[in-house]
Amino acid sequence: MFVKTVKSSELAEGKMKQVNVSGKVLMLANLGGKFYCNDDTCTHVGGPLSQGKLDGKEVICPWHASRFDVTTGKCKGGPAVKDLNSYKVRDKDGFIEVDL
Repeated sequence: MFVKTVKSSELAEGKMKQVNVSGKVLMLANLGGKFYCNDDTCTHVGGPLSQGKLDGKEVICPWHASRFDVTTGKCKGGPAVKDLNSYKVRDKDGFIEVDL
């Protein structure tokens, strides 16, 4: 089931944003005009990934520099070893919708 989050125009290219959807804290990212969604909590000790930095298609956790592929949720560098949950996203009627 897709759930409406924020307006597509609120998330500029190369940026990330934290959203709360149905009790889940998620991170939206805009890479090259395509939207992606993962859990916003680092699997190491819970750092807020949306406050980190994007390096290409990887987000770097602001707490301990774990790296995750925003397009898949895969862990690319520690200290974290567990992948993020990743969610399907669509841009519909000017809103980013996430499939929970």
